[in-house]
Amino acid sequence: MTVGPVAHGGHCVARHEGRVVFVRHSLPGERVVVRVTEDRHPGFCRADAIEVLDASPARVERPCPYSGPGRCGGCDWQHVDPAEQRRLKAAVVREQLARLAGLDDVPVVVEELPGGPLRWRSRARFAVDRTGAPGLRRHRSHDVVVLDDCPITVEPAAQAVLGRSWPGAGAVDVSIDSSGAVTTSRLDRSGRSTSSRVVRPGGDLPEEPVTRAERRAGGRDWEVEGTGFWQVHPAAADALVGAVAEFAAVRPGETVLDLYAGAGLFGGALAPTVGETGRVVCVESDAAACAAADANLADLPHAEVWQGDVDAEGLRELLEELGSPPDVVVLDPPRAGAGQAVSRLLAGTGARAVVYVACDPAALARDVAAFGEAGYRLAGIRGFDAFPMTAHVECVALLVRAP
Repeated sequence: MTVGPVAHGGHCVARHEGRVVFVRHSLPGERVVVRVTEDRHPGFCRADAIEVLDASPARVERPCPYSGPGRCGGCDWQHVDPAEQRRLKAAVVREQLARLAGLDDVPVVVEELPGGPLRWRSRARFAVDRTGAPGLRRHRSHDVVVLDDCPITVEPAAQAVLGRSWPGAGAVDVSIDSSGAVTTSRLDRSGRSTSSRVVRPGGDLPEEPVTRAERRAGGRDWEVEGTGFWQVHPAAADALVGAVAEFAAVRPGETVLDLYAGAGLFGGALAPTVGETGRVVCVESDAAACAAADANLADLPHAEVWQGDVDAEGLRELLEELGSPPDVVVLDPPRAGAGQAVSRLLAGTGARAVVYVACDPAALARDVAAFGEAGYRLAGIRGFDAFPMTAHVECVALLVRAP
């Protein structure tokens, strides 16, 4: 078959005898032979390109020996030139905004981050099979592909997990911080962490219990849980802080609401700009992240950390307790997005700027549509290639009140 346009999810769309086929390991315009891998739905099936008859000029040799049809499912675009990967991701963002938000021809560019397409992943979760061998799962499968290395993972982090035995574990989380300390956390089969430990740079130091990892971003030092949430790409936090600050354009005396605040990255970056009479309120549901945010923002008197859920009920209570509506809202929700109810409540505050950080373009587009129905318009968007070799893309969008 001849492969059609790229689609959200790391595949391209083709048609065979009137039926849609989602094809992985292909590129738009290629002629390929495919093998059907999933055929559960009457309207479409999934397939792998197993032979390329006419290759795209953007096709390259895969740098990872574990990548390819039927193998490790951790990457989507190992076979694609990195510049073309960014173009494909921009096309997906544009398509999602057009299809789900009704916004045609939004100019989107996905920007390259420093460091290249390999060895960028500073935090990862590796599955462990029943024999204790670590690896990653096949695409849309529970089968574990045992790995000796993962070329997109920072090398000391990969070496701390892969090639070792983890008997009884269901998975292992690993992260490497700005000091070079590598933290591993063993998870049982139910996903609960059973032990964590860190190895400091040098390699000959004994492993020790760990509670915090060091990060550097936005000109400040940060502490987070050893394997707790932080931007995976080492350059992503600085890039996102710059984009958020640019779009927020906070003025002295303003109130900033930072939702899904994590360890306080965005709130901490914006707090110095609100002046003596301004206020930054960081809201986070996770107790450990709130404790980290409290420590990280302790030297910023205009920054506050509130623990609470950012759902419709929690947000109503939060806005009432806030006392006055925010001037600027920054939100960095999980992959599912903020949702229609939260988006409508935020639009109801009348904030002059809503800066939305999104790791899923479909969720972003759905929430942009909800804001649009409530009187806001998309005024700007920047994309960042924070996940090279995968289909994932990080976006920062600016929403303002429509005239």
